Amino acid sequence: MAGTSAITIQQNIILDTVRGTDQGEWKVLILDGGSRKLVDGVVREDDILELNVTNIEQIEERRPLNKEMDAVYLLSPVPHILDCLMADLERRRYRRVFLIWTSLLPQDLQQRLDRSALAKQQIVYASVLNVDYYPRESHLITFRDPWSFPTLFHPACNHLIRQHMEDLAQKKPSHEASILCSHLARFVQTQLDQHAKYNTDFPPLSPRPRGLLLIADRTLDLFAPLLHEFTYQAMVHDLLPLTEGDKVYYKPAASQTEKVDKGKDTEIGEKDNIWIKYRHLHMKDLLDELVKDFNAFKAQNPQFAESKETATINSIKDMLAGLPRFQQGKEAYSLHLSMTQDAMNMFQERRLADLASVEQSLATGLDEDDKKPKNLADQVIRLLDDDAIQSPDRLRLIIQYLLYRDGLLPTDIQKLLAHARLPAQDSEVVYNLELLGAHINRAVKDTRPVAQYPFGKREGPAPAASESGLSRFEPALKVVLQDQCRGALDEHTFPFTKPHLDAAEGLMGQENLSQASLRSAKPTWARTRPSNLEPRQRIIVFMAGGATYSESRACYEVSQSLNKDVYLTTTHLLTPSLYLRQVGDLSVDRRSLDLPVDRPKPRAPDHLFEKEMPAPPTPTSSQKPQPLKQGMQQMGISDEAHPRLSNGNMQHHQPPLSGSSSSTGGRLTKDRDKESEKKKKHHFFSSRR
Repeated sequence: MAGTSAITIQQNIILDTVRGTDQGEWKVLILDGGSRKLVDGVVREDDILELNVTNIEQIEERRPLNKEMDAVYLLSPVPHILDCLMADLERRRYRRVFLIWTSLLPQDLQQRLDRSALAKQQIVYASVLNVDYYPRESHLITFRDPWSFPTLFHPACNHLIRQHMEDLAQKKPSHEASILCSHLARFVQTQLDQHAKYNTDFPPLSPRPRGLLLIADRTLDLFAPLLHEFTYQAMVHDLLPLTEGDKVYYKPAASQTEKVDKGKDTEIGEKDNIWIKYRHLHMKDLLDELVKDFNAFKAQNPQFAESKETATINSIKDMLAGLPRFQQGKEAYSLHLSMTQDAMNMFQERRLADLASVEQSLATGLDEDDKKPKNLADQVIRLLDDDAIQSPDRLRLIIQYLLYRDGLLPTDIQKLLAHARLPAQDSEVVYNLELLGAHINRAVKDTRPVAQYPFGKREGPAPAASESGLSRFEPALKVVLQDQCRGALDEHTFPFTKPHLDAAEGLMGQENLSQASLRSAKPTWARTRPSNLEPRQRIIVFMAGGATYSESRACYEVSQSLNKDVYLTTTHLLTPSLYLRQVGDLSVDRRSLDLPVDRPKPRAPDHLFEKEMPAPPTPTSSQKPQPLKQGMQQMGISDEAHPRLSNGNMQHHQPPLSGSSSSTGGRLTKDRDKESEKKKKHHFFSSRR
């Protein structure tokens, strides 16, 4: 996909900053645990070492003094890391310090640093990068903060939400979903105003149309985390046991062919071109495309095809030259063919075709013929009674039916749960959705109509007939972005934080910042569509409380179809299983959530504050000698014969012993060495238990 990659943006910021410090001089790069994860995610270590960096060290670990070398510190702005920095300054560990924070240092910590005389003496450069985020893909960014969901929506976390939103903005407290985003937007606007106040060049002049930041939270679309999505990326994250952490790994099942190494976790990410090409493709088309591409790949490497002809030296050389690339490509295709087959097997075993057809009607409010669906309650009951439908899928179906009906009578909810035969704790998931703004219970005489599709019916051509039954739903975020780009987004639902100068500019984006003449400028009505050569408007969507892979796909599709750069930024990525678990946790005791704010505060390691051992004083005639020293004097051994006493400070402060004989000491040393060698030979030939 065209456009600027968030990975490339962060990579260039880090490398350019390190390159610009102490140019031409050798230096050491100091990271902490948090900043190391940021750097490792986008930059290769070799790229850093090529910038006159002799070594990369971690500030929490033991490091040698290097008073002749400059140091570049790239640190996280947290208290215990500042303690580590102050300990280094106290010891004057390096010659000069170039200090870089990944985000803005809190005011109290900045004041502490400003008051330090040692900091003023040693720090020759200080700056803030604002790179405290983790690009997952070219247009997908996360904060790796799954605790944001309970912090924002758990009833026992009311007093935490203000500080959390201030942290999100760097990066009146209430849990009411309708006003959560308005508070967060004001925090972000305050931070932008403060940044512009102290940075006169912000925003910088650019021919790019004015950017836009849309702020939403998980309550924007309660269907998206629950539906079964059948594009490649969303489906494998939903159905397959992927290992997700700083990176995503997949281990093929034991039943797969020998083409894939079963003992190895294979990384799935931006380095995999096949993954990038097909991750948003519908599964019905994926297998055919993979087989077609693999056959083309084999045709491009005919030297590896089986042949009855006798191999020549030249043919063998050609095979060896292309072997690494061929082997890498072969493993990549084998991996994705295995993943695709595993996902399709799960699709069949769990009867997802029948389930998804009903889900689409519930989420869109329309059947496959774009009419009001009939007998949905009977279809839901029939699926809940089906033993082939797994318990998590039954729970997802019940919640979707509740959202479609905008609430049910309490007795009807209990009947659905009884049909589903779910454990008691799953009912908590259903009722906890009220904390996200959903209506669960409905009174007998409640006249509320059935909930409509959020933000109206989606725009665009109808999907192909072969997939219309399973992929009719589009996330609400896609509708919001489409409305925004055509100037139809409701300003009451998404109000500006400040009155904008030009309504057309605010909604449509600036066409051109330069004052072009009408004579030289091509009229906008003559443009059939925006040119790919023109700078693209950037739209950043922030989703508090987690975003789904279907919403990520929607951002890519809007970028491609409307020639925009849409970046989805979120606290963390949600899979259906994670979403259900986090909603269920909204009713548990807060102490069991293990929130970072409730954990013991991290501390700087004690070894950073250990003072160097002072040299022992020179003994006088009135002082009683140490037992070891006294024994050595009686044996007639000099300092030079004892290696530990002949090095370091002891050598300078201990006078030579009187009456010692160097020949005697040498003879005893030789005898000791012979005895030691004899013992080594004994142990070598003997069996030790």
